[in-house]
Amino acid sequence: MQQQIAVITLGVADLARSKRFYKGGFGWLPAFDNDEIAFYQMNGFVLGTWVAAKLEEDMQRRGLATPGAFSLAHNVASADEVIRLIDRLAGAGGRVLRPGDAPPHGGFRGYVADPDDHAWEIAWNPAWPIDEQGHVTFA
Repeated sequence: MQQQIAVITLGVADLARSKRFYKGGFGWLPAFDNDEIAFYQMNGFVLGTWVAAKLEEDMQRRGLATPGAFSLAHNVASADEVIRLIDRLAGAGGRVLRPGDAPPHGGFRGYVADPDDHAWEIAWNPAWPIDEQGHVTFA
């Protein structure tokens, strides 16, 4: 079986608010969106943001919990970029969970919650190169 992820979908309360965060913070534009869902073409997979009630209906599962026991990560090329992006995400409706700092294992990182409390780690790891397409390699 190939090790790959095709789509990650996050449940959101307010799709317009979510799109403001992802566009204003990360600068991402949906490849497709309607009144219920937005899909962002990423580097090798698709990120979806779907109105939580519709996601629950599609999954036939009620009471999806937030925040979840996970984080998503966005790697950047420098420690300064970590700080700038955290500030930008906070200005676009995010909430800083942990300001940027240097963990014991090296690099630099911080955490921001999107408007629906999904945690994003913004990280620079000098040992994990990022290619021109934005692919990060575990080194």
